[in-house]
Amino acid sequence: MAQELYLIRVKGHLGQQWNEWFDGFTITNVEHGEAIISGINVDQSALHSVLMKVRDLGLPLLGVSRTEEHENERQKSLPGD
Repeated sequence: MAQELYLIRVKGHLGQQWNEWFDGFTITNVEHGEAIISGINVDQSALHSVLMKVRDLGLPLLGVSRTEEHENERQKSLPGD
């Protein structure tokens, strides 16, 4: 079954202690001092909430993308794994 996956790329690494603050999103630190904050099947309100938190932390936003993919393909889309 296809699911919507949102990927928010920011400049800077985040510690795992921030996972709870991002309300169900997952943090993955990748190369070049970047992090990807990802969430599956989130509504627009939750997405905007995470983007405001990125702003509040002062993290430069590098990109936001949405894809539809199967659960077993999720790990392939996260760079650095």
